Amino acid sequence: MRLIPRSRGGALWRFTLASVLMIVSVAGATAVAGLLQVQNIVDALKLSKGFSVAALSLPAPGQPQTILAIGSDRRANANTFGNTDTMMLVRLDASSSTINVLSVPRDLQVNLPGYGINKLNAAFALGGPKLLVHTLQTQVFPGLVVNHIVVVTFGGFRKLVDAIGCVWGDVDHRYYNNTALTNYSSIDIQPGYQRMCNSDALAFVRFRHTDSDIVRNARQQDFIRWAKDNYGLGQLVANENRLIRIFGKNSEVDTGLQSVDGLINLFNLILNADGHTIKTIPFPYQFGQCNPVCYVYAQSAGAEQAALRAFLTPNRALAAPAGKPPSQHRRRGRGHSSWIVAGLTADPADGRSQAGQVGNIGIPVYYPRLILAGSGYCFSITGNCDDPSEPATEYAHSYPRSYEIDAPGGPYPSYRMTLAVNSAFGWYYGIQGTTWRNPPLLAHPTQTETINGKRLEEFFNGGKLSVVAWRTPTGVYWVSNTLDDHIPNGQLKAIAASLTQ
Repeated sequence: MRLIPRSRGGALWRFTLASVLMIVSVAGATAVAGLLQVQNIVDALKLSKGFSVAALSLPAPGQPQTILAIGSDRRANANTFGNTDTMMLVRLDASSSTINVLSVPRDLQVNLPGYGINKLNAAFALGGPKLLVHTLQTQVFPGLVVNHIVVVTFGGFRKLVDAIGCVWGDVDHRYYNNTALTNYSSIDIQPGYQRMCNSDALAFVRFRHTDSDIVRNARQQDFIRWAKDNYGLGQLVANENRLIRIFGKNSEVDTGLQSVDGLINLFNLILNADGHTIKTIPFPYQFGQCNPVCYVYAQSAGAEQAALRAFLTPNRALAAPAGKPPSQHRRRGRGHSSWIVAGLTADPADGRSQAGQVGNIGIPVYYPRLILAGSGYCFSITGNCDDPSEPATEYAHSYPRSYEIDAPGGPYPSYRMTLAVNSAFGWYYGIQGTTWRNPPLLAHPTQTETINGKRLEEFFNGGKLSVVAWRTPTGVYWVSNTLDDHIPNGQLKAIAASLTQ
């Protein structure tokens, strides 16, 4: 038995899907020019060698397709497969209102033929796409049909980020590490809504210093949604030739995608899905004991098959269930209504303290009267959310953070309050305020709802609520869920409805 060690600095990054969707969207939009353009794209994809996997099943035209997206540290045309921590299934279905995404944990325990008990990510390193697909189909998701495989290298990620510029992202907490003091890659990103470029974007999606593989999966799935929402088809088409060349030189695909017929079939699905939202299907995991290797397991018998069924099921409507804050009771206070909601607790004192530390920055500062029970504000003055292995000075202005967002028409006065549910699990949620009224994050609310006199804009990821926003004449405010949307829908709404000065 051979175990694949974790690479220095981590190696999981979820921009693979964003890269795949960007390139095939561009290619699909321009393919209408004729077969010559399609042939040019085929030629670009042949810049790196393709691979043949007998287990792949090519679909009939117009039928749904499942793509296995893999992120690899392999250099193009190298003789080894390289390491991967990114194994993501993408479902494209013309009859669905969403693009379904199912990430499989790299640490999932499997029994690899010829190698014995190992982590799933070892399947690719030891046997390439053939062994990985076989393991997924026989041990993880029996009955899974994979139509295509796309492998994107780290170098490709960097070059694609350079090509498209940057991504506006909602950073949940302070990310800091100095590689000179630890064995992890360097990162230096403050909490709050911001524009992430090049090395910062890569560091963000690779980070796994103080949380788990599962939370990193969720972080990178968020990055996918941000990237997709930030860049429309027209912007991508404007850079089509450069993007396609980068993708061709820094990726490998199955031989089916190196053919005109295979690409046209995929293009048709991509074009139909351009306006669709991304729905992430959670993998039903549980952590095992580290003895000495740390594995992830399925929650129960049949849980993986249930996840596969959800992944394959088309979503007929974009509307999310309205839902209501649970167990609401109203009581009169000093000139306003207070809300008592199951699972929440009142903490106005700490909220006022945070607002006082933000200070007078050119925007009214709102904080929630209610917070999730068991959670608490991060305070730089106490260092309660600092990484103890890093200098406290690096967190001095992070909790809360007052800053300016440099965006078109700006800069815009902004602030971020961060609350920790469980820092060991990477569970943080936040309160954001800014005078920038049209950030890309808030461009397409799933629905609106009025609670406690506030008209709330609600943004769902599948059936889970990720962001709840509220607008005033002077600014916009929102509550961001944890990376894996740990806070129930009703409670997140009630937190946002309790915003006050």
